[in-house]
Amino acid sequence: MVDKTTKKLKGISDIRRLFHRNDTPIYFISATNFNLLGMDEWVKNFKFISYIDCYDGRHPNTFVPSEIPHDEFQSIEDINNYLLTHPEVLDLVGRRGGKPKAVFLMFDQTTEKLAKQAGMAVWFPKAKLRKKLDHKVETVRVGNAAGVASVPNVLAPLRDHADLKAKAKAAGLGDDLVVQTAYGDSGHTTYFIKDQTDWDRHAKDIVGQGDCKIMKRIACRQAAIEACTTKAGTIVGPLMTEIVGFKELTPYQGGWAGNEIFADSFTPKIRKKARDLTFKFGEQLRKEGYRGYFELDFLIDKETDQIWLGELNPRVTGCSSMTNHAAFAHADAPLFLFHLLEFSDIKFEFDIKALNDRWADPDNVDSWAQLVIKHTDDALDRITEAPQTGIWHLREDGRIEYGRFDYHRRAVENENEAFFLRIAGRDDYRYEGADLGILITRGRLMTKDFQLNERAKTWIKGIRDHYRARPLEPRRETGSGEIQPGAFKIL
Repeated sequence: MVDKTTKKLKGISDIRRLFHRNDTPIYFISATNFNLLGMDEWVKNFKFISYIDCYDGRHPNTFVPSEIPHDEFQSIEDINNYLLTHPEVLDLVGRRGGKPKAVFLMFDQTTEKLAKQAGMAVWFPKAKLRKKLDHKVETVRVGNAAGVASVPNVLAPLRDHADLKAKAKAAGLGDDLVVQTAYGDSGHTTYFIKDQTDWDRHAKDIVGQGDCKIMKRIACRQAAIEACTTKAGTIVGPLMTEIVGFKELTPYQGGWAGNEIFADSFTPKIRKKARDLTFKFGEQLRKEGYRGYFELDFLIDKETDQIWLGELNPRVTGCSSMTNHAAFAHADAPLFLFHLLEFSDIKFEFDIKALNDRWADPDNVDSWAQLVIKHTDDALDRITEAPQTGIWHLREDGRIEYGRFDYHRRAVENENEAFFLRIAGRDDYRYEGADLGILITRGRLMTKDFQLNERAKTWIKGIRDHYRARPLEPRRETGSGEIQPGAFKIL
């Protein structure tokens, strides 16, 4: 990255100008561009390299190479490694020249090697460090060091239900428990266990996974907050509600299915406490050698308002598009710009406290919500028709209709419009847990007691009604070169 001046950046206007003039190619490489949606509008020479074409070739800054044979994908890392060896991707990066930089949702050490071979620098902490911090045992340790407490828990491997009960009893956790394995996301590795029946249902996913986080189950509301730790200090975004586990959206009991962002999402006391805890956690991450973007999940006890640390995601996440499009981002700059700035060679200084105070002001938070719509049936079929990406309209009779193509969520004018980003398209498989798409609209999609409201249910049904599929026999009919049903999640 080259600044057109040699001066140290000393404020938001300097930072905005830097990225407006940026002459270094920066690529977000992932299955889709969802997580950093719109970042190309803030950063000159920012491009998306994606595996899935959500836009039917109509997004000006998204490149989707043609399909070539590859091994079966088991993870987002596999997709990224495939993209980094694709001749068309390597040709694009070579033709655009410069000293290209790469950012990812997920990557491993193989990704780092492939990026280096392609002449690209990875602008994130090392995969080894990210993996270490992503381990739930490490999250608890870092939180404790920062003074950010987790729900009462014990960390231990598990053999059987009797072993679970004994360890929970010794730690005073009771009989109603939540068990999480070391790695996982969006509820995929969170298990609610009260009795032998619950244990039997999940045992195969728990036994042999090493240390598990065994927690007392509490009645809580779930919240998310993103931040970026820099050499100048930790910048903290707004506290968002989390939409979790609704059967209309996800087959997973603890599965993440969206977020809401609005000024009074929680009481002022809770919002301030969550921001303070996030700042402390970010400062501890700096001591651990981590820098840049991260997200924390908090569990807020309904009875006491106690805030507990849930999870750390040392990366951009599914709620990053909410954070980076909030009103404060348009007034100052998206949070992810500070991540890019941290990894550039540009010297900068600015008042972190003033920025955080400004971003905590409710006037700088507008009301938006997003739903991640998954296929919830335990059945396998192949899609024959799928709704297009773009602006959709909700009619008075409850039907939804396609309005026009767009790739800007800001084109949504009111609560009867929504931006739908299609993930699963024609000829793709629908299997239990498959991501169909993301719907983003203005206003709330949950009630005051954090249940899906009627507008949300109408939108969900409307999107599902625009999918058509043909049933398949309960066997894999795919061969090498295709995503296998049930293999992984792409968000």
